[in-house]
Amino acid sequence: MRQVYVSSDRVRRRPASTADAARRPDCSHDTATRTRRYLLLSGTMRKVLVLNTTYEPLNVCTVRRALVLLFKGKAEVLEQSGAALRSERAAYDIPLVIRLNSYVRIPRRAAAGRISRRAVFARDSHRCQYCGSERHLTVDHVVPRSKGGADTWDNLVTSCAPCNRKKGDRPAHIAGLRLTRVPRPPEPVAFVLLHVDHVHESWRPYLSCAS
Repeated sequence: MRQVYVSSDRVRRRPASTADAARRPDCSHDTATRTRRYLLLSGTMRKVLVLNTTYEPLNVCTVRRALVLLFKGKAEVLEQSGAALRSERAAYDIPLVIRLNSYVRIPRRAAAGRISRRAVFARDSHRCQYCGSERHLTVDHVVPRSKGGADTWDNLVTSCAPCNRKKGDRPAHIAGLRLTRVPRPPEPVAFVLLHVDHVHESWRPYLSCAS
């Protein structure tokens, strides 16, 4: 098991005299050690996948939040990271996946999530919905705003800049473009992935089952 050490030292500072400076031991090594410990901790503090009692992905949280849920008996560990947060008196295993002990009901409208540029890109797998390009992405209104198009999940799609310019203020078929798929509200799992830069291998079975 990899161990992550957390320093709990607190230094109370006071004005130093010349005599104090002469008697003071060289603490540069201790300071550097504490700094390395904090840097190591910050690099290890990854996100934790939170599942409902039905094993449906709900969200992601910090390691600290996950430990609080575990200590309070509100969740159980499904996957461990193999690393631990260690203080001078105790060690705490870092979880990767936890499951709530009580079911959390999410309203259907809230489950779809708030519409944002990043959310639209995530739903569309960061690909232009007209040509499939992954470069110079923007958000396009299928029905233009000038024609009454609204900012809704079924009217917003990811588009590359060239396709967006070609379409302009016209319906897609008039511009000679065709959507690769009909836009719909995304699955909740898409919003779980918005909060992480890397999906751990232990998450994939739970995410694939929800897709």
